[in-house]
Formats: sequence, structure tokens, C-alpha cells
Amino acid sequence: MKLYVSSLLAGMLAGVVYHVIGVNSPAPPTVALAGLLGMLAGEQILPVARRMMSGIRLKAAWREAKCSQHMFGSLPGAKLPDASAKD
Repeated sequence: MKLYVSSLLAGMLAGVVYHVIGVNSPAPPTVALAGLLGMLAGEQILPVARRMMSGIRLKAAWREAKCSQHMFGSLPGAKLPDASAKD
């Protein structure tokens, strides 16, 4: 949760600095967020495509490439798998 708060505070600080020096932000927030989401999704295209070309279905390829974890990170309150637990 600290990461999210730190990110929010850093963004607010940047906004204050932009306002003080009289500069508009480089992109509207929605456009900027859409661009970031596109960048994250774009990073996942090749790993998923390689798995699908080897005969793995999309859902399994997505899971094996750990795309959700990469794109969305550990959401607040999410339980991380215990690395020391034995199956």
C-alpha cells in the first residue's frame, strides 16, 4: 500500500510544481493512463504470442506469462503465495 500512496504523492508533487511554474501537464490524466496501460499490455504481447505459437491456448499462455501480476501488480490486500509452502 505504501507504493500506491508514494506514487500518488509523487504525482501530486509534480502537479504542484507544474502549477507553480505555469506549465500545463503534458497529457490529460485519462490519456496518460491509457498510454501506460498500452505500454504494460505491449510488453506482454511477445511472451503470450510465443506460448500461443507453441500450441498453448490464450488463457493458459496469459497465466504462464504471469501477465496479470505484471500488469496489475499485487493489489492491496492480496495474499502473496508463500514461497516456503510445499505442494
